[in-house]
Amino acid sequence: MAEANNNGAIQLFEDKKIRTAWDAEQEEWYFAIVDVIAVLTESANPQTYWRVLKKRLKDEGNETVTNCNALKMTAADGKKRLTDVANTEQLLRIIQSVPSPKAEPFKAWLARVGRERIEETIDPEQTIDRALETYLKKGYSEEWVHQRLLAIRIRNELTDEWQKRGVEKGREYAILTDEISRAWSGMTTRQYKRLKGLKKENLRDNMTDLELVLTMLAEASATDISKAAKPQGFAENQDVARQGGEVAGIARQALEARTGKPVITSQKADDFRQLITDVVENAAALPERAEKKEP
Repeated sequence: MAEANNNGAIQLFEDKKIRTAWDAEQEEWYFAIVDVIAVLTESANPQTYWRVLKKRLKDEGNETVTNCNALKMTAADGKKRLTDVANTEQLLRIIQSVPSPKAEPFKAWLARVGRERIEETIDPEQTIDRALETYLKKGYSEEWVHQRLLAIRIRNELTDEWQKRGVEKGREYAILTDEISRAWSGMTTRQYKRLKGLKKENLRDNMTDLELVLTMLAEASATDISKAAKPQGFAENQDVARQGGEVAGIARQALEARTGKPVITSQKADDFRQLITDVVENAAALPERAEKKEP
C-alpha cells in the first residue's frame, strides 16, 4: 500500500469519531478498525474485542483480515501508534462478522463518505467549501481563511511542477520546501515552528496574513521560475527553489525597512484568533459605552 496522507483526518458517525486516511494514489479511504468496532459494538474495550475477532477470522482462514494493513494514527493520548486499518471493501466484510443493529446504517455512512471524496475529486470546489467551513469553525477570520485556501492552491501548483521536473515526493519535497523557507525567512520549517512554539501543528495554519502572503510569493515565484528554466532533477530544482524564496526575501526586507517592524513573528493561531475575538467584543461594547455617556 502506498503511504496514505491525511492520516489525521476524522470522520463522524453518530457523533462518534472514526480515524481515517485517504490514499491519493489508490484513491481509497482507510478506516481505523478499532474505531469502527467501538461504534458497532459499544464495547468497553474495543481493542480486546477486535483482537479476539481478528484471531477468530484468521483461524477461519479469512483473507480479509490477513490483507489488512497498519498505519500510524493519532491515539487518544495524542501519540502516533500503528493501528489496523481497512479499506471500504475490507471493512464491509469485517462488519458482516460483527452482530450489530448499527451495521446497515454504518454501511450507508461508508457509502456516503466514499461518494463525498469522489465528488471532491471530480469537483475540487467542494473540497474548498468544506475547508472554508472547517477553518471558520476553528475561529479564523474569513479574510485569513481565503488567503489560506489561496496558499493551498499555490502550494499544489508548485508540487505539480516539482513532479513534472523529476522531484520525488517526501524527503526531496521537504528539502526544497526548506530551501524556499530559508531563502525568504532565514529559517527552515522546523526552526520556524520552534520560533512559534509549535510541535505537530501545521505551520501555515499559524502564520499571520503577511507571513502567508510572503510564503505564497516565494512558492509562486519558484513555480514561475521553474516553468521558465525547466530544471531537471533534484539539484537543479534546489537552485530554483532558492531563487523563488529570494524573491519573497527581498520583499520582506523592503517591507521591514519601510515599517521598522519584523514580518516574522512568534504569534500563532491562538494569538491572532484571540485578537479577532477581542476586536469583535470591543466593537459590540461600543454602543453600550455610548449609551452610558448620555446624560
